[in-house]
Amino acid sequence: MRRILFAAVVFLPPLSARAAEPGNRATLTPKEIADGWILLFDGQTTFGWTSPNDSKWTIANGMLAPQTGKPGLLVTTTVWSDYDLSLEIRVSNPKTFRVLLSTDAEGRNDDQRLALPSSGAPSGTWFRLHLHCEYGWLFFYRTERLGLFGRRVFLESSQMSKELPGQGHIALSGNGFIVRNIKLRPSPMKRLFNGKNLDGWKKYEGDEARAKSEFSVTEERWLSLKNGPGDLQTTGRWDDFVLQLECKTNGTGLNSGIFFRCLPGQYQMGYEAQIHNGFADPPGKDYTLEVFDPQTHKLVEKRKQKYTAQDFGTGAISRRQPARFQMAQDREWFAMTVVAHGRHLATWVNGVQVVDWTDNRPEAANAREGCYLKKGPLSLQGHDRTTDLLFRNIRLADLAPLPVRKK
Repeated sequence: MRRILFAAVVFLPPLSARAAEPGNRATLTPKEIADGWILLFDGQTTFGWTSPNDSKWTIANGMLAPQTGKPGLLVTTTVWSDYDLSLEIRVSNPKTFRVLLSTDAEGRNDDQRLALPSSGAPSGTWFRLHLHCEYGWLFFYRTERLGLFGRRVFLESSQMSKELPGQGHIALSGNGFIVRNIKLRPSPMKRLFNGKNLDGWKKYEGDEARAKSEFSVTEERWLSLKNGPGDLQTTGRWDDFVLQLECKTNGTGLNSGIFFRCLPGQYQMGYEAQIHNGFADPPGKDYTLEVFDPQTHKLVEKRKQKYTAQDFGTGAISRRQPARFQMAQDREWFAMTVVAHGRHLATWVNGVQVVDWTDNRPEAANAREGCYLKKGPLSLQGHDRTTDLLFRNIRLADLAPLPVRKK
């Protein structure tokens, strides 16, 4: 199978002053959210990124730029394999800015041909970079300008002489540039719920007290979950993956969740991406967060921290890491993305990242007791007798292991 990475730079006319001065938080349209797009930059912070060289960055009006001094370097904490990437950039010198693909956590890659955009990028004006990556391999990219009346002017193309691994982190590198509206859409993804029946799913029936939930398919082809407790598990198993779905709670403060890396046939024995839209402002609840050494995996600190979430919050890794703020409302459809890659777990709600957490606990026989890295089913949680939720567009893509990097 030929593995392809395609990148196209589309140069747009200068944006209006109004478009260039949005509110502080980046946003997605409802259609973009429904199509699976998520934001890699929230417009306010570098949450979800790390700077391996300790470079400093300025954020203003939803835009991000490296400060003068050492070269800027920002690397996503999340690993990606198959995706569309879109970002808007303004550069003073195209040669001083690069988007790096397939990097390790330090922003390094094995081949400089995984650096985009090309020298054809214009200086002093905004342009949009759109990149498509399939199967984690780089094969071809091209640069186009959008001229008058939408006419595309061909600038440059490059075809690789060999296939190169493209799976890994994404990095921004260089000086003299401003970037905004950084968004990504995982692709392609396999449907886990067909909208007709519960093929591929199995209800937990290990004991009567924990098998009270009712799972059914509605006329609208949605998966209905009522009553509880209960557990509906997939027959398939995954360890590293990207999961996307849409959910609606039919009540106030209802509690549910999506479990993953579960123990097959056991009741809710896995990590849980929480569903609970109960939040209070200002932050009023203290959570005790455990901090483990990333090398020895020993507990080094128990840290108290306040959050607005009343019960970890939608998008949280329940009992481990609360959601940093509310992005979903009860009685409204919302989208959730969950990425699991090794010890690193990240979640997005309605396209905005709310959790970026690494499980540095010692490895254990299940995720409730410690870090669990093995394949397991996904499951939908029926929490209690008030449970009443709907799910749709449940889809998943595998994340392959990172390639071994040369030192």
